[in-house]
Formats: sequence, structure tokens, C-alpha cells
Amino acid sequence: MSLEAMVEDTAHLLDVWVTGWAGCRGYETGKEGRFPAALRADTTHEWVYFAHDPSESEFADLAAKTAEVPARVLTILTNDVARYVSLAQKHRLNVTSASQTMMILDMETQDSEDPWLSDESLNLVTSKANGVHHAIVQAGDELAASGQLFVADHTAVFDKIVTEPKYQRRGLGSFIMKALAAQAFEHDVEAGLLLASLDGQQLYSHLGWSTVCHVLMLSASDEGSDLSVG
Repeated sequence: MSLEAMVEDTAHLLDVWVTGWAGCRGYETGKEGRFPAALRADTTHEWVYFAHDPSESEFADLAAKTAEVPARVLTILTNDVARYVSLAQKHRLNVTSASQTMMILDMETQDSEDPWLSDESLNLVTSKANGVHHAIVQAGDELAASGQLFVADHTAVFDKIVTEPKYQRRGLGSFIMKALAAQAFEHDVEAGLLLASLDGQQLYSHLGWSTVCHVLMLSASDEGSDLSVG
């Protein structure tokens, strides 16, 4: 399937992303009606519900379920942010994040070889456990950068791409992405998928990623740290 065709089916991309994100983090997944959900066992111990452009009645049902517990989060993927901000206000949900985007990449554009670190004081360590690929850059015993990846439905889902503050502006975010992409080729992968924070969007665009849609996080409380790193 072409990348353009995949983007047209954002609801399917959302299902794939939730599977990969939950796979990276060891989360239980489920359904709320026709929509995917994941239990954040390591943080809020509550469900996050996901939907792409739900109807007004579907939104109302999801909002009611979300509002039952303050720590629950409703995550909407859409290119009509204003509509869902208005619906959130109607159903007394708070917008806790509106800066993330879903982004996609054609994996054929990526190198299957491990990237090379020009700084001899840094060391790349890769590993795989429970289906999750990990890449970290170490400076001696100190962590400089890290990320993880899980493959679902021929799609490499990238997660928690983090460069420690002391090591930022040295290209390590790009390096981690390339190291994870090389690991992804152990599988039959066609596309890469991720949720990008505001800080990450410029980096990923530079690496050839394209925006699919905006990501809106809602809750009855102030819960809702960005899913890309939190």
C-alpha cells in the first residue's frame, strides 16, 4: 500500500499506532465501542481512549466514559481541532495537550545499516526484549540519548525518543532514529509511525517524516502528558 493510501485511512493508522505504542510500553489494550484503548499501567493506572474524527454522538459516549475517572484521557486525532475543542467544552473536558501530531515515513527511504557515531566518547548500544527494540547512546556510564520501537502490521512505531539535556544539539535525536530504523529492518516494514511533540516535529520533518493529523488530549482533570514521551 502506498503512503498516500495509508494516510487516507487514518483510523487504521491509529489502530496500528496504539498497538505499537502499547507494545513498546507493555500496556494492555482494549476497545471502547469501535475505538482503541490502552491501560497506562506504569503512570496513571487508567485507560486512554483514542478516536479519529468521531461523530458527535460517539464523542459524547467517549467523553462520558472518560469523565468517570479524572485520570482517564480521551485522545482525538483530527485536522478539525476547533470542532473537538468546542465539543470538549460542551462535555466539560479540559484540553490538556494540543501540540502533538501523528507523523508517517516511508521506510524505503531509510538506511538498513547502523549509523556511525563520529564522537569516540559516545557508544551505541542496541537490544531487543519482548519484541521491543531499544537504542541508547552512552557517554561512559552516563545516558545521553535513547529510544524504542515496536513493529505492528508492517509498521515501525517509534516511541520515547529522548536526548538528555546535557547532550542536546549534537544530532543524537537523529542518530537514535536512524539506529532504530536499522533495527526495524529485521522485520518486513513499509512505514514508520510516531506521535511527535512540538519539540520533535522539526527534527522529524528534517528526517523526511510527514504530518498526518493533529492530536488533541482531553480529560476531566489536568491529566494528559504528551504520549510521545510521557
